[in-house]
Amino acid sequence: MARSIKGTIRIEGEEVTITNPDKLLWPEAGITKQQYLQRLAELSPYLLRYCRNRFLTTIRYPGGIHSKFFYQKNAPEPLPDFVKTAQHEDINYIVLDNLPTLLWLGNLAAIEFHPSLHYVGDILPCEWMIDLDPSQDDEPRIMEAAAYVGDILASLGISSVPKTSGATGVQIIIPIEYGVTFDQLRSIGQFVARYATEKYPSFFTIERLKKDREGKIYFDYLQHYSGKTLAAPYTPRARQAASVSTPLTWDEVRKNPHPSEFNLLNIGERLQQRGDLLQEVKPQSLELILRHLQSKA
Repeated sequence: MARSIKGTIRIEGEEVTITNPDKLLWPEAGITKQQYLQRLAELSPYLLRYCRNRFLTTIRYPGGIHSKFFYQKNAPEPLPDFVKTAQHEDINYIVLDNLPTLLWLGNLAAIEFHPSLHYVGDILPCEWMIDLDPSQDDEPRIMEAAAYVGDILASLGISSVPKTSGATGVQIIIPIEYGVTFDQLRSIGQFVARYATEKYPSFFTIERLKKDREGKIYFDYLQHYSGKTLAAPYTPRARQAASVSTPLTWDEVRKNPHPSEFNLLNIGERLQQRGDLLQEVKPQSLELILRHLQSKA
């Protein structure tokens, strides 16, 4: 029987228990739990920004990324004193507000972080996200498709930031001025999706069922809604390359990078050089396009 190793680290005045630091979580990338916790600490100023004051769903892989996994919404018991929670629809969610909580979750082999799309105690969206979901595991056209959507948004006067999902897709994030509802975002999303499918019919579909997509990229404007989640910017993913959901520039997108190029082994260096690209786009006003859509209704 393998011997269990247990210890504690002190972070921001809190004691965080660490178990089995040598456990391989990403075998192909050679990343152990100890290395993962170090990378999480490096990512924390960025990842926490997009998880703070939101209801958190995590995906845990106790035996590493090739083992059984499970989604965790309800906070597990017992909880350390430093872990904050919030109740929503009979679920006691973790609220990922600090580094000790992030490392505590990392020790539990929480590998993916999927926050709510609205803040605790609010019903309005924090930002707008469009999810481009390939129908195949490795879609060579995904970056080209993302660039087309970015161009459509720009033609509407909307600045946006693309990010790898860290898995196979790309999400396009639009920081928005506060006050827009989820239903209003869905109406704009439907408008942009229909335009994209008509202009680039060989690329995009709004068919939700994968079996009916004919190999096209699903323009998902429905996933961004109250009660749903999307992968947080800077969340690691349970992929062989230890990829990280990473914001990109549109110039980078046009160079057709593979999502696996942005991973736990190099994300720290990238963030030192580039910073958080999401902070470079100011909140966008969607008033003009909403008025246009209302006039057409």
